[in-house]
Amino acid sequence: MNVNDTDTGPATEAFVAHRNLLFTVAYEMLGSAADAEDVLQETWLRWVTVELGHVRDQRAYLVRIVTRQALNRLRSVQRRREAYVGPWLPEPLLTTPDVAEDVELAESVSMALMLILETLSPTERAVFVLREAFDVGYDEIAVALDKSPAAVRQIAHRARLHVDARRPREVVSPGETRAALASFQRAIETGDLQGLLDVLAPDVILVSDGGGLKQAALRPIIGSDKVVRFMVGGSSKAQGAISSEQTVVNGNPALVLRVGGEIDGIMAIRVEDAHITGVYYVRNPEKLSRVESETALTRR
Repeated sequence: MNVNDTDTGPATEAFVAHRNLLFTVAYEMLGSAADAEDVLQETWLRWVTVELGHVRDQRAYLVRIVTRQALNRLRSVQRRREAYVGPWLPEPLLTTPDVAEDVELAESVSMALMLILETLSPTERAVFVLREAFDVGYDEIAVALDKSPAAVRQIAHRARLHVDARRPREVVSPGETRAALASFQRAIETGDLQGLLDVLAPDVILVSDGGGLKQAALRPIIGSDKVVRFMVGGSSKAQGAISSEQTVVNGNPALVLRVGGEIDGIMAIRVEDAHITGVYYVRNPEKLSRVESETALTRR
């Protein structure tokens, strides 16, 4: 049975009520909207077999199911990612502007943090996402992962130390990010090389993801001079006019880049001290289909 069916029973009502939460949990664990949707379908198929009269807390029960399904999926996709061509970036997720105004929520789904989560073990990632992003209690996480609360506390502490050592030093306001992005966009569109150098931090890192389907750097590019050369070189090879528009991706301001009117990629940034310290460029067409369909609707 599909969650889009018109059944209005208690199981459907409960699932629909918590669907956004379940999707976000799955997405933060997997970094892929397509995989998150598959996990939601698997969660639904298990949910409709549950005797609801025996469920004390439907939200907690659903989170438990989606966590277990996402863990299973994560362990399988990790093997796939080991054979991935070039750097792997999360699938861009269009989010509403109000998410960007919620600084903590925006940071929890940002490209920068999602990449850090990739360095955790599947269990550490599950604990970190549930505890830090959704404030799920240790006892509840313990039931979901079939571990003791004491073990979950230890895992949470270890994961938090790991993430804190790698995350940006300060939380940047949406306004500061938008200002840096506007300067970046203006420099790209006008070919202002000095403008690019001015907005990029000297040690900026650019990560591009073509998945072997689109041209991209096979390893991260470090340093403002090298990043500018890479971007200028890519622009000179474009088969059509380059244009860009601002949007909100993973809770943060980002650019949709088009070549000849067609989406070429999504460029997200990380900002520290009013300078761009990270550029994340997703060109893999398989990761852009969701964004492409959603932006097509808004452009009509």
